[in-house]
Amino acid sequence: MRLAVLADIHGNADALRAVLADARAQGAERLIVNGDVVNRGPDSVEALSLLLAREDVTFTLGNHDDLVRLWHGRSDTLPGDWFTDPFWGATDWTATELDRAGLLDVPGGWPMTQTLEVPGLPLVLIAHGTPADYRESLSERTDPRRVAELAAGLGGGAGVLVGSHIHRPARATRGGVLVLNTGAAGTPMDGDPRAQYLLLTAAPGGWVPELRRVPYDRSGVLRRFETSGLLGTGVSAEIFRDEVQTARSLYTPYWVWTGEGGLPRDAATWAAFRQGVGQ
Repeated sequence: MRLAVLADIHGNADALRAVLADARAQGAERLIVNGDVVNRGPDSVEALSLLLAREDVTFTLGNHDDLVRLWHGRSDTLPGDWFTDPFWGATDWTATELDRAGLLDVPGGWPMTQTLEVPGLPLVLIAHGTPADYRESLSERTDPRRVAELAAGLGGGAGVLVGSHIHRPARATRGGVLVLNTGAAGTPMDGDPRAQYLLLTAAPGGWVPELRRVPYDRSGVLRRFETSGLLGTGVSAEIFRDEVQTARSLYTPYWVWTGEGGLPRDAATWAAFRQGVGQ
């Protein structure tokens, strides 16, 4: 048995196609999409449609899959001032595109976790972040005590924990539990722009993981930031485009920098940040 676990596609259909082609070439029999299919990039409708057309895919819910639904519904779980802040133009654009396509509410039926139970092999627990929170990070930096808690959360105990969300691959063993992170298919943030995913193979000795990186031509998705109208929505779209270009995290450090300085999130502060003020 061989399966692919991919995540953080973030509206990048070209990266998704590259991963799907590589997974097929590697003999993957099943796909688990571990959250964040949509938002950030220009291809949310196309990426989600590609996956929904397949019969070998199961999903978990990611924070961005949830965010666009909450946004469109003006949920009171989100800060009220976000809805009038131009900074959130890219999220509003994505939510509108998905709604027009009749796809906005599809992720509402996705579970927080998936499990793999194969006789004779360790139980595998898969979540975008963790079963407790889709924004909780899982990597080699996760406290071993937290790993033990998460692994014990299932009745029989999990031997393999798989997360995503942090946009970089990771592998570690903590207290006998194998901790894996898929990395990001559409928006890697470790300096390597290749699309990332996890290939898991069931073998007599246990699960054999391979963290794969797949090259693809980024010119198309970068062009569609402009031609789709997404880039015209404002600063956040520019940040998301630049993250695809640089394969580096820009949004989070910019958010922290402006928050700590009490600065507006607008074109001027973004330009200052990019010139090194916030680095």
